[in-house]
Amino acid sequence: MSRKDSRGMFANVLGQLDQPTTAPVAKPTTSPHLLKVAAGVKQIQEKGEVLDRLLKDGDHVVEVDPSEVAPSSIPDRFDGAYDDAAIDEIASSIRERGQIVPGLIRPHKGGGLPYQIVFGRRRLAAAKRLGLKFRAIVRELSDEEAIVFQGEENANRNDLSFIEKCAFALSQEQAGYRRDVICASLATGKSHVSEMLRIATSIPRDVLLQIGPSPEIGRRRWVDFAEAFAKHQDGAEHVKRSLGQNEGAAEKDRFGVALAALKSEPATPVAQSAVTEIRANGFLLATVSYAKTGPKISFTKAVPESFVDFLNDRMEALHSEFVQSTQRRSKG
Repeated sequence: MSRKDSRGMFANVLGQLDQPTTAPVAKPTTSPHLLKVAAGVKQIQEKGEVLDRLLKDGDHVVEVDPSEVAPSSIPDRFDGAYDDAAIDEIASSIRERGQIVPGLIRPHKGGGLPYQIVFGRRRLAAAKRLGLKFRAIVRELSDEEAIVFQGEENANRNDLSFIEKCAFALSQEQAGYRRDVICASLATGKSHVSEMLRIATSIPRDVLLQIGPSPEIGRRRWVDFAEAFAKHQDGAEHVKRSLGQNEGAAEKDRFGVALAALKSEPATPVAQSAVTEIRANGFLLATVSYAKTGPKISFTKAVPESFVDFLNDRMEALHSEFVQSTQRRSKG
């Protein structure tokens, strides 16, 4: 049977596996055998371009004890992605057919455990639950290489929602990664990453976690949400109260509940932010305002655009210098 024919045979069953449990499914299969086979086919389909490239480069698959693999220092999903319900399907598939798609790990120096996960966290969690060895490729990777592989594998499989990507970008920036590394990990440009960082910075992480990953909500609606949130001095309280009153809402509806809460309440004026001035040689170059959404720098008209471009080119180096000095002070 050709690959094309086999895909056609299982297309309907695979579609059922991808459907939310609450959504109606046309002509559901009742065959446990077909469901098991489809779960195995789905595992194979999850093997993305990154893993193919690694295998072509000659990397070998090994089996390690899941307890020997440390978590990544940068989360790429929201917390609920690793709870019992989220890995049930993967665990069931591995129990029936074995772990078809390996993960990627790297040697973990000075961390107490010999390895650290790069990608394949849910497969690792499923293997640990089942008491099985975790099948993975082991490769020496720097922190920057690991974070790029981590993001690239998810990007190739369209595995993260838009807001999870925003939070992933912010976690990287807070950890001191350069902007070009963040761009590479998300396979996008600097302007797009800048917008994602603005969204993730303007909405507190605990609010995002309460809303959830919202896989069906894209960039435009999250921009709308961030703008509505910024108009309320107590936006977080509005969202949390509304979600608390609608605990039975399906995960896919939580974004709508939160946005409706912000738009139904009259906007409360945001408190006047403190402002400081940046001067050089007696001239006012810019003002810095400290608002709820974060500090903002506004240059005066007297500042030439060439100076702003010069500062922008040096921003990554300045940020790295700041992070290093902060780390030295904390160790001291």
